[in-house]
Amino acid sequence: MKRKSSTSVAEGIQKYYSQYWGDQVYPIAQSVFFHKKTDEHWILSNMASCPLEVEGIPFKSSEHLFQTLKFATPKSIIAVYQSNNAKMTAKHYQNLGGHRREDWEQVLVDVMKFCLQQKYEQCPEFRTELERTKGYHIVELQDAKNDKDTSRANAWGVKTKGENYEGPNLMGRLLMELRDGTMEYKLPDDWNKFLLLLTATK
Repeated sequence: MKRKSSTSVAEGIQKYYSQYWGDQVYPIAQSVFFHKKTDEHWILSNMASCPLEVEGIPFKSSEHLFQTLKFATPKSIIAVYQSNNAKMTAKHYQNLGGHRREDWEQVLVDVMKFCLQQKYEQCPEFRTELERTKGYHIVELQDAKNDKDTSRANAWGVKTKGENYEGPNLMGRLLMELRDGTMEYKLPDDWNKFLLLLTATK
């Protein structure tokens, strides 16, 4: 039987990253958003194609790196790394149970900050676009066609509510911290163990 992870992203943030917990409100007129590949600011999305390297290991995007860092077993790490859709492969191994880092909820925001920092340092297009947003709020928009007025965004983004965007907007907040030079993070001591494994498979 498949076993789902015991703690959601939202619960992990509430427990270990309380400074990012709770909904935020941003005036639409003072914000920029990313949602679909055709959006003007799509490069800001973690899903955007923006190749990276970490100690000689290539990754297709910052999301690809983030999802790979989520896991602890050789089988799951290799599968997620080699997948064309790292997010969906990660969900599969997460639902199986026993593959994810046991401390994932405690480190996930710091790991995402690391991934964004790598993207900033290695992707000129991302760096330029991020600088271009100065003076605006950045939000990850999660509107859907079947949204109701009561629908809520998940931990990473916002939804449109009248003249505002509302939601936790974790991704947008981290991007603004990176842009404004206020982002700090601390990775777990064993964060780079997966690199040895992936180097051995090359």
